[in-house]
Amino acid sequence: MTCIFCKIASGDVPTALIYEDETVVAFRDIRPLTPSHVLIVPRKHIPSMWEFDDPIIGGAILCAAAKIAHLEGLEMGFRVITNAGKHGCQEVPHLHFHVVGGAPLGPMLRERD
Repeated sequence: MTCIFCKIASGDVPTALIYEDETVVAFRDIRPLTPSHVLIVPRKHIPSMWEFDDPIIGGAILCAAAKIAHLEGLEMGFRVITNAGKHGCQEVPHLHFHVVGGAPLGPMLRERD
């Protein structure tokens, strides 16, 4: 197993978990973009959203995102993001979701000139 997120999910790489259940684990991003930046990773290796087709894992991820938002005190708002593939700027080839918040995030997209 060479995938860093698989190693974290299995406990082979010690990481302080924010949340875990039988389907997902969640931990702080090592390069946070916001005051609260938590990654949710399914325990099962799925390379990206392109290969994703499991509604049980999908539901577990969304429920974990809501629980993390509560644990992190993000009542003013937060965002749940995933990147897929090269053009989507996915850095780790294991499906993962970012829960970001703790400060105003601004609009998702800006108008192009």
